[in-house]
Amino acid sequence: MRRSILIVDDDPIFVSLATRILTQAGLDVVATADDAAGAVGAARATKPAAMLVDVGLPDRAGVDLAYELAALPWRPRVVLTSTDSDAGYAIEAPDGHPKLPFIPKDELANGRLPGLLMSW
Repeated sequence: MRRSILIVDDDPIFVSLATRILTQAGLDVVATADDAAGAVGAARATKPAAMLVDVGLPDRAGVDLAYELAALPWRPRVVLTSTDSDAGYAIEAPDGHPKLPFIPKDELANGRLPGLLMSW
């Protein structure tokens, strides 16, 4: 069974690259969004099993969005990403929530991404 993924990023080149990597890994990119508002709508419409969310979005902090998405009723797996490889160290989980996984964008093709998105 293929797992469904939502990609949230405002860089179309990155979205294209991530889509190719995830599709080749046997995952199904069911939607993409270039901002937080679009991500919430796409998530509710497609109910993906997992989401890849950029830390830096044009309309809202990606970390805040990621925790909102992770709390949706079907509890999707959410992984954060950024061009800043140190951004993962600055991510703080809200009280009572586990820290979300993070992968730098320059490590996208190293083979870890599908496992991060699909491990529960």
